Amino acid sequence: MTALKACTSGDLLAEIKIGLTNSFANAAAQATPYSYWIANNVLPAPVAAGICALPFPAPALDGISGKREVHNATRTYFDQPCQKAHPLTAAVAEAFQSAEITSLIETQFGAALEGTYLRAEFAQDVDGFWLEPHSDLGVKKFTLLLYLSDDPRHAGLGTDIYDADKTHIGTSPFARGTGMIFVPSDQTIHGFERRPIEGVRQSLIINYVSDAWRAREQLAFPDSPVGR
Repeated sequence: MTALKACTSGDLLAEIKIGLTNSFANAAAQATPYSYWIANNVLPAPVAAGICALPFPAPALDGISGKREVHNATRTYFDQPCQKAHPLTAAVAEAFQSAEITSLIETQFGAALEGTYLRAEFAQDVDGFWLEPHSDLGVKKFTLLLYLSDDPRHAGLGTDIYDADKTHIGTSPFARGTGMIFVPSDQTIHGFERRPIEGVRQSLIINYVSDAWRAREQLAFPDSPVGR
């Protein structure tokens, strides 16, 4: 966190934007079983480490998993209260909200973000967590699954990828600063097969969602759609 403390808020925002720009511009396109990208160094290392150090406990699963929404009451978002309490989260949210980054996402990945809203979730998954295969199709218009924890035991904990028949095809690489990107369609089936998780699997889930998103309190800027 030393490097972060030495930055002004403007410097930090600029550094995050530069990192996003370089990472997205060099993201590796994948065509099978659907279009997605793998991006490296999405956030500067001190920023990723700073997010992991935020004072939010990993929520208990209480024996229930399969969908994230079953634990809505204990999920953490870079919402307005979080941004006010933790300037680092504000800088990250402002970068993803910026015209430079949203325009780049539209150009680089073909997402239509005009009028969407940024939703950033800090996910902390513990042993027993799993996610059923799903596509994100609907109100989500862009998905970035950004891996943050740097525990070497997490190397095999990337997102599981499926074909249209929900046959398991592979797993995205998991490393701090690496992200899986896709524009949701009926083909973008992904999930997380249950397997042992030692420690806490930390990630940042970035979505841009349509105005139909009902849980406005989860949004980073609920009164400020992208591009307006």
